[in-house]
Amino acid sequence: MKKTIAGLFTAASIFTLAACGTSDEGSQGNGGEETKEITVGASNIPHAEILEKAKPILEEEGIELTIDTYQDYVLPNEDLDSGEIDANYFQHIPYLESQIADHEYDFVNAGGIHIEPIGVYSKKYDSLEDLPEGATILMSNSVADHGRILTLLEAKGLIKIKEGVEKTAATLDDIEENPKNFEFDYEYEAALLPQLYENEEGDAVVINSNYAIDSGLKPLEDSIAIEDKESPYVNVIAVNSGDEDNEAIQALVEVLRSEEIQDFILEEWGGAVVPVQE
Repeated sequence: MKKTIAGLFTAASIFTLAACGTSDEGSQGNGGEETKEITVGASNIPHAEILEKAKPILEEEGIELTIDTYQDYVLPNEDLDSGEIDANYFQHIPYLESQIADHEYDFVNAGGIHIEPIGVYSKKYDSLEDLPEGATILMSNSVADHGRILTLLEAKGLIKIKEGVEKTAATLDDIEENPKNFEFDYEYEAALLPQLYENEEGDAVVINSNYAIDSGLKPLEDSIAIEDKESPYVNVIAVNSGDEDNEAIQALVEVLRSEEIQDFILEEWGGAVVPVQE
C-alpha cells in the first residue's frame, strides 16, 4: 500500500520523535552537529513532491527527512497513531477533525501548508449548468469532503443547504433544495475517482486535486468547476499531541512555508495547488 522514497532505516538507526533534537546518539552532520531524523507519511502528489523539495533545505539544518508515501486516507493516521511515522502530510483540517472525533486520535495540527481546490469533472458536459435533470454525480466516501462539494454546488446555484448548517460539516442529508434532482453516488474510494471519470461513469465526478494531478489531469483546465483559493480545506502537518513543539517538526513547517517552497508549489502546479499565506 505504501513505499518509502528516501529508504528505510534499520531499527538501530531510527530514533523516536521525542528524541529529535535532544538525543546524544544522533549521527554527526556537517560541523560535527547531531543530525535529527524524522519520518513523514504523505500522499504521492503533491505532498511527497513538496517534501522532496524541502528535503535538502532541511538537511542543511541538520534534519534528515524520510518520506513514506501512501495511496489512501486511512493508513497515514493509523501509522501516526502507532508511532510508525512521526508526522503526516496528506489531510485537510475538516478531515483531520473528523478522524480525531471518530477514532479518538490524540493528534494536533502543527501547521497549514497548502490548499488543493477540489474540482468537478465531466466527459459529457462542459459546465455544471449543463448537467441535466436527474444527473448522477460521483463523489468519494469521505464524509469530510461532502460539505465542500455541496458548498461548491450551492455557490453555483444548483442546490441549497439548510439554513444554519455549518458548511464544512454539511452532509447530503442537509440538502434543502435540489431543483434538478441530482443523484449523489458516494460509495467510492477517492483514489478511484479519476478512473471512473476516464471510464465516463456518471454524469460528473468530483475529484480531489492530488488524485487528479497524479492521474495526469490539469485541474484548472480539465475541470468544469473548481473551488476558489478561499477554501477552508487547508492541508496540514499532523502530529501526535505534544510533538508540535519538537524542534524538527517546527523546522519542517517553517521550511514548507518558506518563500522557496511556496514559489515551487505555484510554479509546479500552476494554481492547482495553492500555498497558505501565514
